[in-house]
Formats: sequence, C-alpha cells, structure tokens
Amino acid sequence: MKHGIPILAAAAFLAGSILVASASAADLYKLDPDHTQTIFTIDHLGYSRISGTFHDIKGTLTFDEKKPETSSVEVTIGTGSVDTGSAARDEDLRSADYFNAATFPAMTFRSTVVRRRGARTADVTGDLTLLGVTKPVVLKVTFNRMAPDFLRGNSMVAGFTASARIKRSDFGMKAFLPLIGDQVDIAINAEGVKQ
Repeated sequence: MKHGIPILAAAAFLAGSILVASASAADLYKLDPDHTQTIFTIDHLGYSRISGTFHDIKGTLTFDEKKPETSSVEVTIGTGSVDTGSAARDEDLRSADYFNAATFPAMTFRSTVVRRRGARTADVTGDLTLLGVTKPVVLKVTFNRMAPDFLRGNSMVAGFTASARIKRSDFGMKAFLPLIGDQVDIAINAEGVKQ
C-alpha cells in the first residue's frame, strides 16, 4: 500500500490578516519563509497520526490597524515541497493519487473575509485552491507580536499562529479512504516582514 498523508495546508498562514497592533493603514508584509511553517496532521490506519510540512511557501499580508476587517492575505505553497520525513512517502504524496504536483504544482489561499473575535484573535475565511478545486476554509488566528527585529536589520516583524481543519476528499483527494484519514488538521506559524 502506498504511504499517504495529504494535507491542504495551505493555507497556510493566511492568518496574518488580523494583525491589528501598531501597524499604519494598509501596511504590506511579506512572509518570511525561514520563519513560516504550515504543518498538517492526518490519521494513518488508526495506528498513529503522521505530520508533515511544506518548504516552498510565499505570501503577502496587508492590513489596516483601524480597520482590521479590510485586511487580506495571499499565500502560495509548492505542492512538490511536501516533507513528511520519509522520501518514499513524500514521493507518493507528489503523485497523481494525492497532490499531483506535476499537474498542480501549487495550492493557493486568498482571504475573503476577516472577522475579529477578540483583542488578538480573528476568523480569517478564504478560498483554498488545491487540485484545481476551490473551497472556503476558515482559519482561527491569534496575533502574537509586532516589533522591530534587530536580527533582521530592525525591520518590523509581525508574528501569528493559526489553525484549521479540512477534509481532503472535498478537493478530490480520495486515495485509500477511509484507511488513511479524511480529516486534516493544519497548524500555522508565521512571521511577516514589513516592506
């Protein structure tokens, strides 16, 4: 049986749209790929839960401190960069059974609505496109911190975490269901650098 642990991460870090502290109107932030992670976890045959990530992540965030609901985020993730720590399994995940990276080399997330829930939390709804299928996904986002970082030349850096849950079958990824789980849990850690 092929190894399988898909995820629609994407989404990644789509969460930054709620950064509502100390930013001026319509500031643009670029995701720092060295400090951004999209981690997915899925059930494997009922024995365990396997996690993986993606290394090719690009994205931008724009937000307005006074009107956080007008903020937005766009993220692109290279499906071929999937990494679960097993070369054989990763090859399976790149195949047509799962991410079909040859035909669909990227998945994308574009926010559509930001709904503030608390002083540091928000729901970010957006369109996740994977395998040519687009579905709405809601990210539960927490803003962590915004401050200059002396290690990055005192650039202003914003950090946040987010989570989401999706079904891979919603995007047409049905290989080995139900042995390999349908539900995919996504955890995002992201930092954006002000441009």
